[in-house]
Amino acid sequence: MIQQIINNNQVLAIIIRNEYSKDGVSFVTPDEFSQQLAYMKHQKGKIIDPHVHNPVKREVFFTKEVLFIKNGKLRTDFYDDDQNYLESHVLESGDTILLAKGGHGFEVLEDVEMIEVKQGPYAGDADKTRFEYKVNK
Repeated sequence: MIQQIINNNQVLAIIIRNEYSKDGVSFVTPDEFSQQLAYMKHQKGKIIDPHVHNPVKREVFFTKEVLFIKNGKLRTDFYDDDQNYLESHVLESGDTILLAKGGHGFEVLEDVEMIEVKQGPYAGDADKTRFEYKVNK
Protein backbone atom coordinates (compact mmCIF):
# COMPACT_ATOMS: atom_id res chain seq x y z
CA MET A 1 0.00 0.00 0.00
CA ILE A 2 1.25 3.48 -0.89
CA GLN A 3 -0.11 6.52 0.94
CA GLN A 4 0.28 10.16 0.02
CA ILE A 5 -0.06 12.81 2.72
CA ILE A 6 -1.45 15.90 0.95
CA ASN A 7 -2.19 19.43 2.16
CA ASN A 8 -3.39 22.25 -0.11
CA ASN A 9 -2.67 20.14 -3.20
CA GLN A 10 0.97 19.64 -2.15
CA VAL A 11 2.45 16.24 -1.42
CA LEU A 12 3.96 16.43 2.09
CA ALA A 13 5.01 12.79 2.25
CA ILE A 14 4.75 9.42 0.55
CA ILE A 15 4.65 6.22 2.62
CA ILE A 16 5.42 2.81 1.16
CA ARG A 17 4.08 0.26 3.62
CA ASN A 18 5.97 -2.96 4.22
CA GLU A 19 3.06 -4.97 2.72
CA TYR A 20 3.36 -3.23 -0.69
CA SER A 21 4.54 -5.49 -3.50
CA LYS A 22 4.55 -5.02 -7.26
CA ASP A 23 6.73 -6.58 -9.95
CA GLY A 24 9.15 -4.34 -11.82
CA VAL A 25 10.08 -0.75 -11.07
CA SER A 26 7.49 1.64 -9.67
CA PHE A 27 8.47 5.26 -9.09
CA VAL A 28 6.20 6.74 -6.43
CA THR A 29 7.45 10.33 -6.73
CA PRO A 30 6.57 12.93 -9.34
CA ASP A 31 9.30 13.57 -11.93
CA GLU A 32 9.94 17.09 -10.61
CA PHE A 33 10.88 15.96 -7.06
CA SER A 34 14.55 16.58 -6.27
CA GLN A 35 14.59 13.25 -4.39
CA GLN A 36 13.24 10.28 -6.33
CA LEU A 37 11.84 7.16 -4.66
CA ALA A 38 11.10 3.89 -6.40
CA TYR A 39 9.98 0.45 -5.29
CA MET A 40 11.66 -2.41 -7.14
CA LYS A 41 10.90 -6.11 -7.25
CA HIS A 42 12.71 -8.46 -9.62
CA GLN A 43 12.89 -12.22 -10.02
CA LYS A 44 16.10 -14.21 -9.64
CA GLY A 45 18.22 -13.97 -12.78
CA LYS A 46 17.06 -10.49 -13.77
CA ILE A 47 19.96 -8.49 -15.22
CA ILE A 48 20.11 -4.78 -14.52
CA ASP A 49 22.46 -3.30 -17.10
CA PRO A 50 25.67 -1.86 -15.65
CA HIS A 51 25.68 1.92 -15.82
CA VAL A 52 27.24 5.13 -14.57
CA HIS A 53 25.37 8.30 -13.78
CA ASN A 54 26.20 11.29 -15.94
CA PRO A 55 27.00 14.65 -14.38
CA VAL A 56 23.80 16.68 -14.50
CA LYS A 57 23.61 20.01 -12.72
CA ARG A 58 20.58 20.21 -10.44
CA GLU A 59 19.27 22.98 -8.25
CA VAL A 60 17.82 21.88 -4.90
CA PHE A 61 15.92 24.36 -2.73
CA PHE A 62 14.37 22.14 -0.07
CA THR A 63 15.76 19.10 1.71
CA LYS A 64 13.74 15.96 1.14
CA GLU A 65 14.52 12.95 3.31
CA VAL A 66 13.73 9.26 3.22
CA LEU A 67 13.42 7.12 6.35
CA PHE A 68 13.61 3.32 6.23
CA ILE A 69 12.16 1.81 9.42
CA LYS A 70 14.21 -1.33 10.11
CA ASN A 71 12.55 -2.16 13.46
CA GLY A 72 10.09 -0.60 15.85
CA LYS A 73 7.32 1.99 15.69
CA LEU A 74 7.58 5.70 14.95
CA ARG A 75 4.72 8.19 14.89
CA THR A 76 5.24 10.88 12.26
CA ASP A 77 3.45 14.18 12.85
CA PHE A 78 2.82 16.42 9.85
CA TYR A 79 2.68 20.22 9.87
CA ASP A 80 1.99 22.79 7.16
CA ASP A 81 4.51 25.49 6.20
CA ASP A 82 3.05 27.75 8.91
CA GLN A 83 3.84 25.13 11.60
CA ASN A 84 0.17 24.15 12.11
CA TYR A 85 -0.36 20.49 13.07
CA LEU A 86 -2.23 18.51 10.38
CA GLU A 87 -2.21 14.77 11.11
CA SER A 88 -0.11 11.82 12.27
CA HIS A 89 0.72 8.39 10.85
CA VAL A 90 2.46 5.46 12.54
CA LEU A 91 5.35 3.82 10.71
CA GLU A 92 6.30 0.24 11.53
CA SER A 93 9.09 -2.21 10.70
CA GLY A 94 9.69 -2.36 6.96
CA ASP A 95 7.89 0.91 6.15
CA THR A 96 9.57 3.65 4.10
CA ILE A 97 8.63 7.33 4.03
CA LEU A 98 9.71 10.22 1.81
CA LEU A 99 9.29 13.54 3.61
CA ALA A 100 8.86 16.06 0.81
CA LYS A 101 7.33 19.29 2.07
CA GLY A 102 5.90 21.03 5.12
CA GLY A 103 7.08 20.25 8.62
CA HIS A 104 7.37 17.00 10.52
CA GLY A 105 8.16 15.70 13.96
CA PHE A 106 8.38 12.26 15.50
CA GLU A 107 7.60 10.29 18.62
CA VAL A 108 9.23 6.91 19.14
CA LEU A 109 6.41 4.54 20.17
CA GLU A 110 8.62 1.43 20.37
CA ASP A 111 12.41 1.22 20.26
CA VAL A 112 13.24 2.06 16.67
CA GLU A 113 16.10 1.46 14.24
CA MET A 114 15.94 3.48 11.04
CA ILE A 115 18.08 4.69 8.19
CA GLU A 116 17.83 8.26 6.88
CA VAL A 117 18.82 9.41 3.38
CA LYS A 118 18.75 13.06 2.31
CA GLN A 119 20.50 15.49 -0.01
CA GLY A 120 23.86 16.83 1.00
CA PRO A 121 26.08 18.40 1.83
CA TYR A 122 24.58 18.79 5.29
CA ALA A 123 24.22 22.47 6.23
CA GLY A 124 23.88 21.96 9.99
CA ASP A 125 21.50 24.38 11.73
CA ALA A 126 20.96 26.28 8.46
CA ASP A 127 19.15 23.16 7.17
CA LYS A 128 16.10 23.45 9.44
CA THR A 129 13.93 25.67 11.60
CA ARG A 130 12.80 24.04 14.83
CA PHE A 131 9.43 24.91 16.33
CA GLU A 132 7.15 23.97 19.22
CA TYR A 133 5.90 20.37 19.39
CA LYS A 134 2.12 20.49 18.81
CA VAL A 135 0.05 17.35 18.39
CA ASN A 136 -3.69 16.78 18.82
CA LYS A 137 -4.04 13.47 20.64
